[in-house]
Amino acid sequence: MLLRTLAPLLIALVLPGIAAAECTVHYKAKKDDPLQLEAGTATLPDDACTTTAAAEAALAPKLAAEGWTLLAVTDIVPAG
Repeated sequence: MLLRTLAPLLIALVLPGIAAAECTVHYKAKKDDPLQLEAGTATLPDDACTTTAAAEAALAPKLAAEGWTLLAVTDIVPAG
């Protein structure tokens, strides 16, 4: 009986953590005039962590908004 009462609460606590899964990507980027190179890391949502192409598609606009051009995603590290 107690388990039946607590089950919805446990599900409510666990599911948001699963939905909010993220990964960390390592990348290389540049700025021009004067040339600046950066090797950095960024946190991306889980749906951008499946392939390098997906990570690049999610990361490039974020970097561009800061004046950087993405050169490559070099590694994808899952959360956990």
